[in-house]
Amino acid sequence: MNHKRMTSWLLAAGVMVSLAGCGSQTPVQEEPESAGTAVQVETVNADTISAENRVSGKIAAENEETIMVATSAKCTAVYAQAGDMVQAGDVLCTLDLGSALASRNAAQISYDAAVQSYQDQKTVLDSQVSLYSKTLEDLKALYEIGAASQLEIDQAQLQLSSAQATRNSTLAQLEAGVQSAKSSLEQVSTALENVDAQGNVVAPMTGTLVTMNAVENAFVSTAMPVAVIDGADQMKVEVSVAETLVPKLAAGDEAEVSVSAAGVSFTGTIRSVERAADQQTKLYTVTLSVPAEVEGLLSGMFADVTFRTDVSENALVIPTEAILTNGQTQYVYVVEEDAARYTEVTTGLTGNGVTEITSGLTEGDQLVTVGQTYLSDGDPVRIVSGEA
Repeated sequence: MNHKRMTSWLLAAGVMVSLAGCGSQTPVQEEPESAGTAVQVETVNADTISAENRVSGKIAAENEETIMVATSAKCTAVYAQAGDMVQAGDVLCTLDLGSALASRNAAQISYDAAVQSYQDQKTVLDSQVSLYSKTLEDLKALYEIGAASQLEIDQAQLQLSSAQATRNSTLAQLEAGVQSAKSSLEQVSTALENVDAQGNVVAPMTGTLVTMNAVENAFVSTAMPVAVIDGADQMKVEVSVAETLVPKLAAGDEAEVSVSAAGVSFTGTIRSVERAADQQTKLYTVTLSVPAEVEGLLSGMFADVTFRTDVSENALVIPTEAILTNGQTQYVYVVEEDAARYTEVTTGLTGNGVTEITSGLTEGDQLVTVGQTYLSDGDPVRIVSGEA
């Protein structure tokens, strides 16, 4: 019995020693203290910045001709399609314009007759005034030698004045008739501009037929051009800007232009800034020249134009995304002695992803550019990348 108890005691002691040995091989690890919020920083430097104003516009031909027919007519034949090269005088299509052409011919005849009547009457009336004027001068000469009386001179003067009044009145009436006939002719001619006496729509210039809306056996629309011809090798960019931007733009200024449809970007030069606003849009048209080496542009393509104005040199410039807001307050975080410092700032110009800081920062400050949204004033930080 005593032998068995001794054996059990020895086994228990061995187990305890074994457990104690295992515990000494696995020490308890303490939790490391926090090293701070990971951030990226960059050094605040002075640079040049300009305000950016981006507007949308369109590519247009330097020399473009739009052919309209302001009267409903059926197209009887089509001779050219969009994309064709045409020469000035080429027939593009034929329209059934019988009554409209007759009206134009009648208006032309009326105008020609009014002009001829005016010229004929003027010749006659001028001749009469000249005759009465000569008679008066002759009588005055005779009066000087006593061969004519004052009464005869007075009567001759009265006849001359009457002839002059008659001439002026008659010519005024005839001129009014000419202007009326001219107005009627211009009205019908405008409706049929670039259409000959047979109803053929004729190309007014040499170039590329970029639009052709006439379809055989269909009626042309008075609201759409029959055809558009692009006759220029060079293009231009036209944009509409608000009145607040107009005083900041001038001929010769440059702007960045991007045309996504053609996959091109280039620097355009302002050629003109209209000084009168469009009556409907209240916007002002700005025209920019396109460099000669730019290719692939077609009339009608959309263009994004960026004007840079209000240049500020030697300004403190930081990434716009580094700036946080709280109501009307703008602020950033800078790193000082491994801690984040809340700093309110005042901003100036903004452009190209950066913003001018007019107060709150100094050159050389370590600005937090990534991770700032997770910070509070005084938080410990750890710079993981960026400038130290």
